Amino acid sequence: IVTGAGSSGPGVGTGKAISILLAKEGGRVLLVDNETARARETLASIEEEDGVASVFEGDVTSSADCLRMVEAAIDRYGRLDILVNNVGIVVKGNVVTVDEDDWQRVMDVNLKSMVLTSKHAVPRMIEGEGGSIINMSSFLGLRSGSAFESAPYSASKGGILALTTTMAVEHGRDNVRVNAIVPGYLYTPMVAGSMTEEQRDLRRRAAPLGTEGTAWDVAWATVFLASDEARWITGVALPVDAGLLATSPLAMLDLLR
Repeated sequence: IVTGAGSSGPGVGTGKAISILLAKEGGRVLLVDNETARARETLASIEEEDGVASVFEGDVTSSADCLRMVEAAIDRYGRLDILVNNVGIVVKGNVVTVDEDDWQRVMDVNLKSMVLTSKHAVPRMIEGEGGSIINMSSFLGLRSGSAFESAPYSASKGGILALTTTMAVEHGRDNVRVNAIVPGYLYTPMVAGSMTEEQRDLRRRAAPLGTEGTAWDVAWATVFLASDEARWITGVALPVDAGLLATSPLAMLDLLR
């Protein structure tokens, strides 16, 4: 299961890239999105390369929809091995300016959804002798560094990291591995329409590698954490960020001027 499997605009978002690569690696992928047209675009890309996938329209903030989602995966493919909690939204505002309803919506979509999907997925994974859950966080859950203020987004992404370690410990003996990915400054459809070329270049130069991240970088990390090659890895927060979290503004100052 990949939630948020459709891209939010032209190009390839993380959910689409993850779904395509999982299918390339032999996975049968349930493409979950609340906008069917987006998921169908991902499905078309998978089927062009003879992959196996299907679309599921649902709201991951609804426990009933999350239960239906899991049942659909079992009915269509016989078992559930991998859950990628990829859905996420952003609203602007610091703690003074943010609208209370916006705060709650971000918490519901970004954090509560992962609880609800996992609530119904984990028991079915246990029935199948284990599985792998990958939760999509952000470097903004550990550092402040967005181009605009978004306290709800940062708080939700920090909560995902705490949820990940807790789940990893509580379900380790069930052979359910739970890890988080911590992307840095990616250039994806989610941000493409909201920045200038100057801002895009500054984001690229902010990290030690000095290169721009794409959805495919996150997707390959997801494939690894989902695979048997990562069988001894659980409870980690894996940065996919060109080294952004390893540095500080002063260390990068000459490269940013």
